[in-house]
Amino acid sequence: MGGGLIGLSIAWRSAQHGLDVSVVDDPKGKGASGVAAGMLAPVTEVHYGEEELLRLNIASAASYESFIAELESDTGVDAGYRRCGTLMVARDADDNAELDDLFEFQQKLGLDVERLRSKEVRALEPGLAPSVRGGILAPEDHQVDPSALAVSLRTACVRAGVRFFDESVRSIEVGQERVVAVLTASGDRLPTQTAVLAAGAYSALIEGIPPDAIPVIRPVKGQLVHLAATGPFGVNDRNIRGLEVYVVARLSGKVIVGATVEELGFDTTVTAGAIHELLRRAYELLPGITELRFVRGLAGLRPGTPDNAPLLGPGAIDGLVVATGHYRNGVLLTPITGRTIAELMATGATPGEIAAFSPTRFGRGAAA
Repeated sequence: MGGGLIGLSIAWRSAQHGLDVSVVDDPKGKGASGVAAGMLAPVTEVHYGEEELLRLNIASAASYESFIAELESDTGVDAGYRRCGTLMVARDADDNAELDDLFEFQQKLGLDVERLRSKEVRALEPGLAPSVRGGILAPEDHQVDPSALAVSLRTACVRAGVRFFDESVRSIEVGQERVVAVLTASGDRLPTQTAVLAAGAYSALIEGIPPDAIPVIRPVKGQLVHLAATGPFGVNDRNIRGLEVYVVARLSGKVIVGATVEELGFDTTVTAGAIHELLRRAYELLPGITELRFVRGLAGLRPGTPDNAPLLGPGAIDGLVVATGHYRNGVLLTPITGRTIAELMATGATPGEIAAFSPTRFGRGAAA
């Protein structure tokens, strides 16, 4: 249930295990996969108190290159992976003080980072503003194009025999306290032994799931901007991340500026105010961004949970497996989620890597 990057990865890996797999998803949905920038940045996005999640993020990032190699070998379709590194930069002295604290925390965790002065930062990225005060280089934080990855994963699924129902899930059917079928929006009834909930922010809208069977999954709106270089070069080579904005450059010339974090329910309106703020913050770091062509603004919905960590593993009713709530890490966690959830369904055992992210970790009282 869900055909974003997470759902497609699980479907592909499950089919490799010999399971009979169907994916049900409306391809016109506004989930996170379709609008994500694709930064693979566990080091520069590390937060205090999220060490368990950091370990999962780093493990998934470390597997990305082999994941992409296998996927592209299987399909012949470029999945859009690029090793470029990420440079976190300080706009002013206050930002630089925050980077000092972050760098100290990253070092304590044993992460691969290098603290840079203003001249060193600008030597790496000449397009940065002269006012930039310093930075942190994370050479192993890379990127992938989510749109290209989705095409490659869907191709791999088709080659592996996965069936697709291009419509939304209406509900699940529960009989004798276990999932027995999935019902589509058009009324098709798909009998199943296991239903995988991978519908991102829309997971909470699927009917039939007992109210206390999964924790709260809330939509967190994110807006971003697509720009395009008008000549052979853009404004940056590496991923550039400030404290309030990031700029991701594709080899195709596309530049992505993001992303807002808004608690506005299922609203996916692109607003002038958000676009203005993103471009203003990006301009403070990379003044040359004003020379790029404006392509469009987008908005999508991230699936948030009570602790903003994913829900991975068996649900509170038999036959329901949960793989949602990835919040800002859905693209990054695509390889490890696909592998571990498929292994769970094939063997019945929960892999140790995801044991800490059980959907039942909050108890049954944490439901919406």
